[in-house]
Amino acid sequence: MTPPKWKRLIAPGISAFITFWLLIALGVWQLHRLKWKEGILAAIHTAEISAPIPLPDHPTPFEKVSIAGAWVPGKAALYGDEVHDSPTGPIAGGEILMPFARPNGQIVLVDLGWVPQQTPTPYPESAGPTQVAGYLHSSITPGWFAAPDSPGQGLYYTLNTAKIAAGMGLQNVNPKILIAMGPLPPPGSPAPQPAQHLPTPPNNHYEYALTWFGFAGVLVFEFFFFARKRLLDP
Repeated sequence: MTPPKWKRLIAPGISAFITFWLLIALGVWQLHRLKWKEGILAAIHTAEISAPIPLPDHPTPFEKVSIAGAWVPGKAALYGDEVHDSPTGPIAGGEILMPFARPNGQIVLVDLGWVPQQTPTPYPESAGPTQVAGYLHSSITPGWFAAPDSPGQGLYYTLNTAKIAAGMGLQNVNPKILIAMGPLPPPGSPAPQPAQHLPTPPNNHYEYALTWFGFAGVLVFEFFFFARKRLLDP
């Protein structure tokens, strides 16, 4: 006796059923991730429009902080190699890094922003105690394909705190670098161009959720035509 045709769909039907709900679960998970990421972005926005807080012992991510103290004179390093447009044409430069001494004796490397320099020249800062605001950036370990640094010339292509501090002959240096924030100088000015915003992580979870839900919808249509063909086959 020939078994009913619908029994041909039992095994593929179970597989499709499990896969369908797995795809739906992945889509729902991405929606939860979306809400979580929106909370982070809202906290970043609040921090960005608020006054910076004094640097705590254990700062949280995406926080705008400030440090008080004085610049260490005569020391600077240049990080990266980046070309910017100017009224007179493209100009090569990099991020100028200068050490900042806190009252407790700790040194913080401060990235003041992009400058039109190819050799590090300390940017003239006001004498005496001062204050710098920005956000902290973790030190980076050089990768296999990183360009070689030139500590003797004060040129670095990896933002590695320990190596840059050693090249400056500094000790008791904070392991993180402070990325300064502030207003931009006028176009064509040799002054550093500080960061304008706190770093924000990407938020693509809505697109990811639609992708998983879309796969679930495609699976339903594919299984419908698959089942129709199986049932119509002799």
